[in-house]
Amino acid sequence: MQFPDVSDEDHRGSLDELERLASTLGYRCVGRLSQRRASSRGATVLGEGALKTLAGWTGGAGVVKSRAFRKKTKAALKNEAPEGDESEEMEEADEPDGGISAGVPPVEKAEVVIFDCELTPSQLRNLESATGATVLDRTGVVIGIFNRHAKTREAKIQVELASLAYLSPRLRETGGQDRQGGGIGAKGAGETSLELDRRKIRDRMKELRAELEAVRGEQATRRSRRSNETTVALVGYTNAGKSSLMRALTGSEVLVADQLFATLDTTVRPMKPETRPRLLISDTVGFIKQLPHDLVASFRSTLDEAAGAALQLLLVDAADPAFRAQLAVVQTVLEEVGAGGIPRILVLNKRDLLSPIDLALLQREFPGAIAICTRDAGDLALLRDKITEFFARNFLERELFAPYGAAGFIGEVHGQFKVLSENYEEAGVRFRVQGTEAMFEWFRRKFSEMGMEEKAPPEGEPPAL
Repeated sequence: MQFPDVSDEDHRGSLDELERLASTLGYRCVGRLSQRRASSRGATVLGEGALKTLAGWTGGAGVVKSRAFRKKTKAALKNEAPEGDESEEMEEADEPDGGISAGVPPVEKAEVVIFDCELTPSQLRNLESATGATVLDRTGVVIGIFNRHAKTREAKIQVELASLAYLSPRLRETGGQDRQGGGIGAKGAGETSLELDRRKIRDRMKELRAELEAVRGEQATRRSRRSNETTVALVGYTNAGKSSLMRALTGSEVLVADQLFATLDTTVRPMKPETRPRLLISDTVGFIKQLPHDLVASFRSTLDEAAGAALQLLLVDAADPAFRAQLAVVQTVLEEVGAGGIPRILVLNKRDLLSPIDLALLQREFPGAIAICTRDAGDLALLRDKITEFFARNFLERELFAPYGAAGFIGEVHGQFKVLSENYEEAGVRFRVQGTEAMFEWFRRKFSEMGMEEKAPPEGEPPAL
């Protein structure tokens, strides 16, 4: 459906993206049908004409089973309406059609119909009744992809939790039949199969939340161990090239695939060639428009990497005509998870797919951005320089002195700080170093009981080279 506030270009881009989502899940698109509608609140979402056209592509009847069923659906839709909309009259299936856009009817019958919006349980049932095909909405497709790509324990828990939250209100009604036996002596009505299934889902979700809290505790512990190190987070729309850039900057064997949501797990690796102080690069789950709220909530711990980073590389696929809208989606989600105030560098990826004129126009439009191709060594060197220059502006210069008995101190200094000079004196070693305040604070805690001293260099003294 194309709603009044959606332009033709955005509508086409959204359908293209939905087709890619479906392809990632293993489906092959055989046709597209679109209709202008005031909202998605009709009993079958589509008008009667569009519904019959769609049913012709799937082999369905093009109508919902019965009038009685439609009345029941209208009541169900009212119950499913967002809070605050109870008094508003729901649209019925026979609402006058808007403009219908359909390509050439497919030669083969479609077995699955995917809608580019979120459908209520009653709408799903009505559409399956009218089309005779399996019906999915955008959220269902995204959750299906997440289910397929989850690999780690944390990702699997997060995806199962979001899947159950999506499934629970969509369990098919049994009409109050098929009750299980009652309590002691089989007295009492007992539970319907639907009630029993929903209770099982609630219990399982409770277990998953407890498991997820335990995993998040482990994640927080790992992040605290890295508190003395500086992290750069890769953020961006799904399939913008974050994993390719992660591999290029760190040399790590992360999965790189031309698929949406190929990466669901956070990976943290040091940037190579290694710098001093050492910089860590973290890859994060990609964003997408209309990302289900349950998935955003479930993956909050993954997105915490973006919120806790010292710098964000906001990556966009500059060759995608819709990248500006995608950029707006990413910025909105970052604000929602509390990561909107982190300094960031805009990275225009896939510059090799742009003409010189288009590239020049983009660099004029985004003067602070850097355009790269992840396969170009020169581009990667420029990006590394830009990252290190950013942190160099924020490094503090201090003197550190440690007695020879401070075990492990000298190795830690060389491993963490940028050492400008070191002098071996009678009682110990005096270093001139550069680093962040967080790194100095970590050293204070670790070595304060070993006689370590720290001070700023004398004013007016030129920095050591």
